[in-house]
Amino acid sequence: QVQVVESGGGLVQAGGSLRLSCAASGIILSLHSMGWYRQAPGKQRELVANFSSDGSTQYATSVKGRFTISRDNAKNMVYLQMNSLKPEDTAVYYCNTEFLGELFWGQGTQVTVSS
Repeated sequence: QVQVVESGGGLVQAGGSLRLSCAASGIILSLHSMGWYRQAPGKQRELVANFSSDGSTQYATSVKGRFTISRDNAKNMVYLQMNSLKPEDTAVYYCNTEFLGELFWGQGTQVTVSS
């Protein structure tokens, strides 16, 4: 069974940094597309950054130059390094991956950026 679990969220002041982690089981993340999404109160879930199945990356315009997605294939983990955080980055951040046409989501981790 495929499972993904996020961790690393918290409260940080504007301008600070956090690193989110996504641990996967039941799937080899390096062989599948994998993404970080976020959902702020009252807003739709949006893509933040992702790895395509070919390993290429893409970022939301709002986070380009501040966030970096990376992965450790040996640990089967994916990370989201978030720098220069802004209050508008406040959201629940979710990790997801796709396997045999089905999307798997984690439970989310809260990121709160204070001004």
